[in-house]
Amino acid sequence: MKFTNIQYNRHHERGCIMRKTYGYVRVSSQDQNEERQYLELIEFGIEEKYIYMDKLSGKDFNRPSYHQLVYKKIKPGDLLVIKSIDRLGRNYNEILNEWKYITKEKNVDIKILDMPLLDTDQSKDLIGTLIGDIVLQLLSFVAENERINIRQRQAEGIRAAKIRGVHFGRPKIDFPEDFGEIIYLWEKSELQSKEAIALSGFKYSTFYKKVKEYKEIMHKA
Repeated sequence: MKFTNIQYNRHHERGCIMRKTYGYVRVSSQDQNEERQYLELIEFGIEEKYIYMDKLSGKDFNRPSYHQLVYKKIKPGDLLVIKSIDRLGRNYNEILNEWKYITKEKNVDIKILDMPLLDTDQSKDLIGTLIGDIVLQLLSFVAENERINIRQRQAEGIRAAKIRGVHFGRPKIDFPEDFGEIIYLWEKSELQSKEAIALSGFKYSTFYKKVKEYKEIMHKA
């Protein structure tokens, strides 16, 4: 039976509870057309008022609608439907963290339309749990490899910069030890913004502020 409304009865060990199904759409720029993602969620049976959407610029990954949905609106037992898994984050590490938070901490099911196996709502038995754990393990493996590759590129870039005579100082303030190196590689386009932010350990909204602070301190030094 396919539900065409966002609310339906779901049997639970404590009885019968009301459940809601939400959809999330993200496009990477104001010019990108969100219609395909949106229509697929509508065809799945989600009402328009329960579809949340973010339009982001290339450097801005603040997701007000996503945070409103995932951190405030959605409740345990609900279902989150998205077209593809990359809508959850910019890289595998971020996707993994969001997946864990939504499924483990919020106790919300996720259904990925482009990848039918990524459907924690499909089965609640041993097989369904096993599939979910395999997904987490796979995402963890890819995320770790991504971190290793970024670190390797950083090390190679720093070695090359030092050969060219570039000196990296460190201001006496709470910055990552290699923050100057990260900024240098980022500004030389040897690290993408998402990679530099991941290496710094800062949140997106904090990273650019810290870069400015760092430069001001180094300029006065």
